[in-house]
Amino acid sequence: MADSKKKKNAPAGTVKKVMNFISGYKLPLLLSLLTAAVGVVLNILIPLFFGNAIDLIIGKGNVDFGGIKAILIKTAVAVIICAVSTWVMSTLNNRITYGVVKDIRTRAFDRITVLPLSYLDSHPTGDTVNRVINDVDTFADGLLMGFTQFFTGILTIIGTLIMLIRLNLFVALAVVCLTPLSLFVARFIAKHSYDYFKAQSEQKAAAAATADESFSNIKTVKAFGREKILSEKYDRESEKVRRTSLKAIFFSSITNPSTRFVNSIVYAAVALTGALNILSGGTMTVGLLSSALSYANRYTKPFNEISSVFAELQNALACAARVIDLIEEPAEAPDKKDALAEFEPLGNMDIDGVYFSYTPDTPLIEDFNLHVRKGERVAIVGPTGCGKTTFINLLMRFYDVNSGTISIDGINEHDLTRHALRSSFGMVLQETWLKTGTVRENIAMGKPDATDAEIEDAARRAHAHSFIKRLPNGYDTVIGEDGGNLSQGQKQLMCIARVMLMSPPILILDEATSSIDTRTEIKVQKAFAELLQNRTSFVVAHRLSTIVNSDVILVMNKGRIIEQGTHRELLEKNGFYARLWNAANTTAQ
Repeated sequence: MADSKKKKNAPAGTVKKVMNFISGYKLPLLLSLLTAAVGVVLNILIPLFFGNAIDLIIGKGNVDFGGIKAILIKTAVAVIICAVSTWVMSTLNNRITYGVVKDIRTRAFDRITVLPLSYLDSHPTGDTVNRVINDVDTFADGLLMGFTQFFTGILTIIGTLIMLIRLNLFVALAVVCLTPLSLFVARFIAKHSYDYFKAQSEQKAAAAATADESFSNIKTVKAFGREKILSEKYDRESEKVRRTSLKAIFFSSITNPSTRFVNSIVYAAVALTGALNILSGGTMTVGLLSSALSYANRYTKPFNEISSVFAELQNALACAARVIDLIEEPAEAPDKKDALAEFEPLGNMDIDGVYFSYTPDTPLIEDFNLHVRKGERVAIVGPTGCGKTTFINLLMRFYDVNSGTISIDGINEHDLTRHALRSSFGMVLQETWLKTGTVRENIAMGKPDATDAEIEDAARRAHAHSFIKRLPNGYDTVIGEDGGNLSQGQKQLMCIARVMLMSPPILILDEATSSIDTRTEIKVQKAFAELLQNRTSFVVAHRLSTIVNSDVILVMNKGRIIEQGTHRELLEKNGFYARLWNAANTTAQ
C-alpha cells in the first residue's frame, strides 16, 4: 500500500524537487514572468482592438477610417512590444533551463564521487552514466518546453478569462463550465503516460548497461564466442524499450486530439451564446463576438500547447526522477570532524578482531587479527574468494569494517580523513587504469606538482622510460581512455612508475607484474626491492615464487588467517600453504 502511494505521488514529488533547483535562479525567473506578463497582456488586447475596428466598420453607416487607423497603429505597437517580450522571455528561459541542468549534472557527478563503493559495485556503469548524460538531456528538453508553455499558458488562461467576463458574463460561464472536461482528459492521460515513460527510461538504461558491458569487454566476448548470445540479450532489452515506448507514445498522442475536441466544443458554445445574445438585443455586438471567439481560441490554446508537449514533459519528469534518485543516494559516511587531515605514518599496522561481510547473511572475514611492524613485507595468498581483495578494500577504507579496528601507528583509520589515509598508501593492481591525457599527467596523478626530472626518474626505475621515449611525443604523448594502443604490460609499467613517483610509506601490490615479460619483470622486481626498503608492504600473490622472501606470509581461507609464517616455516608445517606450493611446482613441471 505504501509503495503504491509513493508511486502515485512520484510526479508531484519530482516537480517539488525540481522547483528547489529552479529556486536558485529567482531573478531570471522573476524577469521571465514579468516579460511573459507583458507579452500576454498585449497579446490579449489585440483581439479587442480588432473587435473595435469591426464595429467601426459595420456599426454605423459611414466607415470611421480615422478610428480604424488609430487602432491599427496601437495594434502594430502592441505586436512589436509583444515580439520583443517573447524573445527576452525565451532567452531567460534558456538561461534558467541550462543553468538548472548544469547544477543537476554537477550535483549528480559530485554525488557519484562520494557514493560508497558498495553502490558502484552493485549498479551497472551504463545505467549510472545514462542517468547523468541521457536522462539529464531529456529532462533539459522537457524543462525548456515547460518554461516556454506554462508561463505564457497560465497567464493567457487567466487574462482571456478576465476579458471574456468583461465582454459577457454568460459567454464566460459557458467557457468555465466546459473547462473541467479538458482538465479531466489531460489528467487521465498524464497519470498513465508518466508511468509508461518512467518504465521506458528504466528500460533504456538497462539496454545502455548491456551495450556498455559488451563493448567494454569486447575482446573477452569475441574470445568466448558470446557475440550471438549478447546480441540476443540486447534484442530482448530493445524489445522491452519498444513495447514501453509504444504504450507511452500511445497515451501521449491521444492527449492533443482529445483536448482539441473539447476546445471545439468550447468554441461552439461561445459562438452560440454570443449569437443568441446579439439576436435578443443584448450588449454583445458583432465586433465583440469576434473578440470573444478569438479569446475562446486563445483560452483553449494553452491547453493544446501543453498537451502537445505533454509526452516530453512526462518523459522529462520520469528522467528527472531517476537523476534525483541518484543525487539522493546516501553518501559514504563522512570523516569525523576531528579527524586528522595531515598524517605521515611510519608503517606499523594493527588489525584487531575485524569482522566484515558484504551482505549480513553471508559472513566473509571473521575475527581477523594481524600486527605488522614498519618495513615488513606481508604476502597474502589463498584460493579465489578467500578475502584477499576484501582485505585490501578494508585497509584503504573502500569499505568499512562491521566490527573491530584497523590502526596505523596506533591511530584508528576512522580517526584519519580518507584523503590522509589513502595518501599513505601506494597501490599497483592487476587491473590497470590510465586516464585520457599525456603520459606525464598519468604518471604524476598521485603527485601533480612533480617536476619533469622526478617523473622521468620514476619511469626509469619502473623500466618504462625506454618505451615512453619511443612514443610519438615522448612524455607529452596523449593517450586515450584506458591507455589507448599501449600494451597491457606498458600500461602496467606506467602504473608502477606512478607509485615509484609517490614513494608512499605503505605499498599494496596485487600481482603488480602479471602482464610484464619475464626479463622486464626481473628488473622491476629489483626496483621494487629497492622501493620496499624500510616500507611496509602488502603483496597479494598468485604466483607463490614471487613471495618466498617475504617477512611473513598470510594464508587465508574463507576470510580467516589459517596459517602464518615465513616461506620455510610454512613448508615445514606441511599444511595448506605446503599443498599450494607443491601443486604450483607440480603444475610448472
